[in-house]
Amino acid sequence: MRSSNPVFTRRGFSREGGSAGFNAPSQAGGPAVAQGNNPYAQSGNPYAQAPGAAPRNPYAPADQQQGEWAPHAAPAGGRMTMDDVVSRTGMTLGLVIVAAVASWITFDGEKSLGLGLLAALGAFGLAMVQAFKRKPVPALILSYAVLEGVFLGIISEYFNTYVDGAVMQAVLGTMAVFFGVLVAYKLRIIRVTARFQRFVIGAAIGFVLLMAVNLFAALIGGGDGMGLRSGGLGILFGIIGVVLGACFLAMDFKQVEDGIAYGAPKNEAWLAAFGLTLTLVWIYLEMLRLVAILQGGD
Repeated sequence: MRSSNPVFTRRGFSREGGSAGFNAPSQAGGPAVAQGNNPYAQSGNPYAQAPGAAPRNPYAPADQQQGEWAPHAAPAGGRMTMDDVVSRTGMTLGLVIVAAVASWITFDGEKSLGLGLLAALGAFGLAMVQAFKRKPVPALILSYAVLEGVFLGIISEYFNTYVDGAVMQAVLGTMAVFFGVLVAYKLRIIRVTARFQRFVIGAAIGFVLLMAVNLFAALIGGGDGMGLRSGGLGILFGIIGVVLGACFLAMDFKQVEDGIAYGAPKNEAWLAAFGLTLTLVWIYLEMLRLVAILQGGD
């Protein structure tokens, strides 16, 4: 499976080719390999179903699935577990938070916006490098977390200067979205299918392009460009941004679930942590902007 993030496409977990249950045929508890004349059989899509076929539980025992799978030896470094994902995510998010607090205390938000922009560009650059790496590089991911934290600290201090309490409200809103999506995903209220992925990715591409055009218009003509980040339109697009972030969060949860089910190598937990961090930063920034507009600020 290739999972995507609101900012760019990143490598995800797949069953095509490979060994040790990662990039390999279906494992126990994983989706069965498509059989017969199913045109999606070679697509590597873990959600693919033959047209008209009844949905099947991708984590059902092997004897309840079509076809057979054979167990594979564990990777040399061990298989990824939920504990691995939680610990790596804690490290990455922890660095973001520490760097954000440090930059909040050290820099004046309004006077240091240029520095914050440089940190954001540096973080984006490191994220892009990691996105095109075949394997996760912890040093890149942790460096990204530090730079992202510096940017978040500066921009948060800036917003909080004009809208008192905006940061705390954005943090609480981000936490509410995270736990809400987690519960909805675990209860299967949200189901991440191939169609769901295509729709979310398409919507996110359109959203990012619109925001880029709005930013370009603002740089050329001043003000807020086309007005997509202020007033009523700003509220609408802020809500859309949060909803898109929530959808990508569900896709991140599916990525983690599939990685564990397929027996992904242990170091892939860094990719899961990286993806979750990217998505949470996206949601927080959209929340911060939305709160500022609703409170009558920037």
